[in-house]
Amino acid sequence: MAIPVSYNVRNLIVRKATTLMTAAGIAMTVAVLLGVMGLVSGLRSALEATGDPLHVLVMRKGGNAELTSLLTQQQFQIVKSFPGIAVGRDGQPMASLEVVTIVNLPTEAHPEGENVTLRGLPPRGIEMRNLKLASGRWFQPGQREVVAGKSIANRYPNVQIGKQLRFGKGYWTVVGVMDAGRSAVNSEIFADSNQVASDFNRSDTLSSALLQATDEVTAGALKTSLESDRRLNVTVMSEKDYYALQTVSATPIRFLGIFVCIIMAVGSCFAAMNTMYAAVARRAKEVGTLRVLGFSRGSILLSFLFESLLLSLIGGVIACLVVLPLNSVTTGLGNFMTFSETSFNFRIGPEVMAAGVLFALVLGAIGGLLPARQAAKKEILTALREI
Repeated sequence: MAIPVSYNVRNLIVRKATTLMTAAGIAMTVAVLLGVMGLVSGLRSALEATGDPLHVLVMRKGGNAELTSLLTQQQFQIVKSFPGIAVGRDGQPMASLEVVTIVNLPTEAHPEGENVTLRGLPPRGIEMRNLKLASGRWFQPGQREVVAGKSIANRYPNVQIGKQLRFGKGYWTVVGVMDAGRSAVNSEIFADSNQVASDFNRSDTLSSALLQATDEVTAGALKTSLESDRRLNVTVMSEKDYYALQTVSATPIRFLGIFVCIIMAVGSCFAAMNTMYAAVARRAKEVGTLRVLGFSRGSILLSFLFESLLLSLIGGVIACLVVLPLNSVTTGLGNFMTFSETSFNFRIGPEVMAAGVLFALVLGAIGGLLPARQAAKKEILTALREI
């Protein structure tokens, strides 16, 4: 015969001060885990949403980042002549030769500045990407004008339409803000490729070429044929794969967060264990009475274990409520491949919260098992004599 759940609920309510303190300790541990998971999930979501399966990225041989890649104008002329590249409405191949560098922009939190990706590209490069303007207009070729991603505009007070940024050989005017959805492109600044190349003395040697294939099968064939051409000596990968590799930036944060959570989890387990041991000690007569009424040792063990799980569940729910306001909050994280900051939103979704609640239940199970076992092992007469 099982002990009613109402018995456990009543005991938690009667001991509300102890219940809340223990639940709060568990909630702090789970909240840290949820924050780290939300951070990693947001970065992964932004990078996975970036790129088109039809896009092929061409970089120097052995290159894994556009920032450190070199591609000459001569190589580009050969690259864009390969079969399988889609053709635009003007009859020209959908190919964009781009230069990628970093510029330093100050923020309110960091007046000394942070690195931001500057991408110089031709109008064709904008046409190939799924972008829209949130405000303003696109830059004009040959002009010192930039269009910033919306995440950059939100985080940097100087990156507003009409204001000027100083980098390269002079001042650049912000003329627009672009919206790339959840894409990491929101963390970039776009400008005319020829003007950027001139300012950074890279008129002949740029960074990479972006190609658009006619279909996904052709994209694979195009990659193979480009890499096997000895004239080029290049590395080719799909744009989706390129951004997927950048999720490595979140690895140190994830490991550090998990390490902190493990340390806090040990403390939370002891807190839950201490609470349940105290409950067993105070309710010794109740345990004896339950045995007299016919409840088995197994029922008592399950009842106390369930009470510990219920206690940890309260902590998990509190943690979810505490961390939920972080959802969609914009933050930034340094990218080890681009050496610049990638802006993205925290993502505290259902799967993250479910993982947090499950983690809380594990803490409750570990912390409640030994006290529940002690309660179940009590002899009837011994339990009834205890004060």
